[in-house]
Amino acid sequence: MNFIDQLRTRWHTANTLLCVGLDPEPLRFPAHLQSRPDAVFEFCRAIVDATAEFACAFKPQIAHFAAINAEDALRRLIEHVHIAHPGIPVILDSKRGDIGSTAHHYAEEAFDRFRADAVTINPYMGKDSAQPFLNRADKGVIVLCRTSNPGSGEFQNLVVDGLPLYRHVARRVARDWNTHGNCLLVLGATWPDELARVREDVGDLPFLVPGIGAQGGDLAAVMRAGTTADGTGLVINSSRAILYASSGPDFAEAAAQAARAQRDAINAHR
Repeated sequence: MNFIDQLRTRWHTANTLLCVGLDPEPLRFPAHLQSRPDAVFEFCRAIVDATAEFACAFKPQIAHFAAINAEDALRRLIEHVHIAHPGIPVILDSKRGDIGSTAHHYAEEAFDRFRADAVTINPYMGKDSAQPFLNRADKGVIVLCRTSNPGSGEFQNLVVDGLPLYRHVARRVARDWNTHGNCLLVLGATWPDELARVREDVGDLPFLVPGIGAQGGDLAAVMRAGTTADGTGLVINSSRAILYASSGPDFAEAAAQAARAQRDAINAHR
């Protein structure tokens, strides 16, 4: 199955909209792992195995691996998901965006080197910088739109021809970029009113929604604003609240409990 089919299957058969973010920070690992040479892989693998039944997707953040020279751990982790938990797609959060020839290599990095099922990209340089990703019809292309960080409005809210820039991005992606039906938008949970406006603009186009949990997003407001008619359409990411639910030897079990609780909280509003 392609990325969108995998995602929709998880939404319905696993009854979950929860995406588990994988942002390893070794200083926050349990003490018994910190001295181990393969700690990043071991920690993330344990989280994946413990939370898989509650996840519609996993989302490793590439900088958290690259900064500590753990790209090989990332590659093996994605391979582990594909083998141990087939049908759960992996989103590589790398926010790429560059001229076409460079973007081609970034697409190869995400989809061929790491074998991710989807990737996040930055639309600022226009469609030609996105095209190498869009051409991979079986893969997901998740476009930054209205992001969750406090300073996101500095450019995203600039009014152009009567509309804020983020709405132009949303409409352009839905109208012109989504020819293979493989696009999603990033809409932060911290801006539920804007999320609702984009839902009106783009119909059933799926959203990746960061900002629940540590960033303080309002889950109930997100669900009211963003779900589609069938109660899906959202990939709601949670990272730190799940990864670091415990700093002890029970970290994986605590992560599973946190993921279950988050899944159930989401479903309570569907």
